[in-house]
Amino acid sequence: MASNSRTHSPSNTSALSWVSLICGIIGFFTLGIILGPIALITGWIAMGKRFNSGNVPAMIGFILGAVITVLAIIALIGGAAVYGMSI
Repeated sequence: MASNSRTHSPSNTSALSWVSLICGIIGFFTLGIILGPIALITGWIAMGKRFNSGNVPAMIGFILGAVITVLAIIALIGGAAVYGMSI
């Protein structure tokens, strides 16, 4: 039987969940606008595109990615307002 190309092997899913968690943690300290969406996307893929997964690192990475992305966007809007730029 042919294997489905959309299924992820456990090692691939585990790697993606750890990438999500690491990007989420590092994103709080530097490059949040880049690492936040990466953590968000890799966490979502590692959870199998559903939120009731038991994959804890992926869930934490997804949540951190969402928070970091929102904070980075707020910081960019606030920085633009300080310098008198309109968005």
